[in-house]
Amino acid sequence: MTSDQRVVVIGGGLAGLRLAQRLGPAAAVTVLGEETHAPYNRVLLAEVLAGRYAPEVIALPAPGPVLRRAVRAVRVDRAERAVHCDDGTVARYDTLVLATGSNAVLPPLRGLFEPEGRELPDGVHAFRTMDDCLALSAALRPGVRAVVIGGGLLGVSATRALAARGAQVVLAQQGEHLMERQLDAGASALLHTHLASLGVEIHTECRVRGLTTAHPASPAFEARGSGGSAPGHGAPHGQRRVTGVELADGYRLDADVVVLACGVRPRTGLAQAAGLEVRKGIVVDDHLRTDDPRIHAIGDCAEHDGQVYGLAGAALEQADALAAVLTGTPAPYTGTRALTRLTLGGAGNGSLDLAAFGETTALPGDDVVRLADATRRTYRKVVVRGDRLVGGVLLGELSTVGALARTWEGGEAPHDLFHLLTDDGGH
Repeated sequence: MTSDQRVVVIGGGLAGLRLAQRLGPAAAVTVLGEETHAPYNRVLLAEVLAGRYAPEVIALPAPGPVLRRAVRAVRVDRAERAVHCDDGTVARYDTLVLATGSNAVLPPLRGLFEPEGRELPDGVHAFRTMDDCLALSAALRPGVRAVVIGGGLLGVSATRALAARGAQVVLAQQGEHLMERQLDAGASALLHTHLASLGVEIHTECRVRGLTTAHPASPAFEARGSGGSAPGHGAPHGQRRVTGVELADGYRLDADVVVLACGVRPRTGLAQAAGLEVRKGIVVDDHLRTDDPRIHAIGDCAEHDGQVYGLAGAALEQADALAAVLTGTPAPYTGTRALTRLTLGGAGNGSLDLAAFGETTALPGDDVVRLADATRRTYRKVVVRGDRLVGGVLLGELSTVGALARTWEGGEAPHDLFHLLTDDGGH
């Protein structure tokens, strides 16, 4: 690759900007970023919502003139090697990188949309972008009634943030326990207890059927007062406002604010329209190439070896791997071994740190080592298959997570597993 090679990156998030940073002056890079905000670390949005960080604190390093903000790519012309944008401009490429990320999943709830409409009722928020975060933050005040739909990593993060802002929070999770993808039942029970100590009401094995809404002029709306929005952020005249959440068993939860945390879906529309292979995500090989050798995909939108990660660590690893490919020093990308970490805090209740990696659910024949201390609110569990550590869950004291994760990542046999689990870092 030479400095006059044109690399166009669609997407100004972690993956796209990391790639631009890694390429540096090795190519003429243009990044098309759809959002108007300065680039930010999406992983830390919950900290902004909780009031711990101002938006500027989670800003990514300034990318300089390579980034074009508030520009949306609308079509990829593979024959002309050109990206057409919504402002009428055309970005021509020698290499195109799709780093389009993912969208929040909007569940098929009754009352979410009006017939022929796609406007969310006032008070209903996805939680994916800075705009989502700021709109939700503006709707909060102490005592506001908030319902979070979805008890995965995103839903738990949003719940903790809302509780920190003084909201009365109800968390509705369809599965048997919270954070099912990362935690086993024992670890989830500790998480459940911690959130309850923050004043959160939790419903598991609970399916949400729909939303109830009212127009500002309706008697139902007037009976409830002005709803939960902060002054100046009420519903525009005539717009529906959420009033509650209906569960499948007929139970109704009053709500001023509803947060949809039902997962994310890779943004693959541009790739599909361009005729690229798409399954769950945009299909790429070990060099992050699509079935068009001039087009690559990285981050939340990419599917490698049947896996869509949706995690910041994977996005950064893929960006680094692709930078090596494009600068002529390729090493095959073989997948990401993801470690999930989360800190849940609460005034007067301490905080709860958790980490999960690998396969946390044992298969027949696996060995499981589990240590729990209810007094110290710690839980440690690892899964061993043969002589290899294949996964683990830790809550509370995380001093051992680094050594455990290194053993897992290296595929090593743990020589002294009991010591790894019981070492408390001197505490």
